[in-house]
Amino acid sequence: MNAMKTTTMQTMEDTPFVEFWNEVLAPKFIRFKHVLVGGLSQHSQAIFPNLPVQAGDRVLDVGCGFGDTAIMLSDIVGKDGEVIGVDCCDKFLEYARNDIHSKKLKNISFQRGDAEIELPTDGFDLVFARFGTMFFANPVAGLRNMRKALKPGGKMVHIVWRNRKDNPWLSMAKDIVSQYLPEPGEEAQTCGPGPFSMANEEMVRKMMQIAGYENVTFQRVDAQVLVGNNVQDAIDFQLAIGPAGEVFREAGDEAEQKRDIIEAALAEAINKQKHGTTGIVMDSSSWVISATNPK
Repeated sequence: MNAMKTTTMQTMEDTPFVEFWNEVLAPKFIRFKHVLVGGLSQHSQAIFPNLPVQAGDRVLDVGCGFGDTAIMLSDIVGKDGEVIGVDCCDKFLEYARNDIHSKKLKNISFQRGDAEIELPTDGFDLVFARFGTMFFANPVAGLRNMRKALKPGGKMVHIVWRNRKDNPWLSMAKDIVSQYLPEPGEEAQTCGPGPFSMANEEMVRKMMQIAGYENVTFQRVDAQVLVGNNVQDAIDFQLAIGPAGEVFREAGDEAEQKRDIIEAALAEAINKQKHGTTGIVMDSSSWVISATNPK
């Protein structure tokens, strides 16, 4: 294998946003790793065969989470390629590093970092992100840093959720919870702009162009996703993560006082969904957005 370039990003003080991900959200994501990795994998599987990446390439996986997509990318680039995964959550990276250690993978490494502040700039062939860019508080800055990581003519691909209507697995639960609890206030702690912040094709295309990309294209992917191993698991997932989880968390004591009635309403709605062989599945829809760094 060629010698791997090891660019280490500067150590910077965490923003309140990064602190919130590490202290509040990371434990919730770890609890529902079976949904967030296995349950959403069809959106990755639908596009991986057509990604602009080949053996020997260097790839940067932004918001790599538990490292599953980075490992898939490392299989493609092979022993002569390299994959670097970047995420702001220490616990996610711990899982990712343990995974590559157990698999004895030598062409992949992980770094802690905030894409909106800094990314490695080593001339990557591909920069990739799955369901991470929607949470950029400053999306143009994050997208621009992703472009700067590319070599001239390099490709960028990111997957984001489309609109609420086509993603009932996220929107349905919030609609139900919001019948019983108030919307979070302006001072609420959030995971960022939210899962639908890049649903609007025209707006995101403009963001990409401002960030300096060319040849921006959108591909729609519809797939069913696992939302829980059973009804109670799906309820717990919805009240912990995503738009419904945010409403429930920010309501505090009021949410706990109304937990029984909220869970009963969610159970009624979830029971009407398709019960697959591995659990409860619901419809979802994403954009696969591709672009090029100008030569």
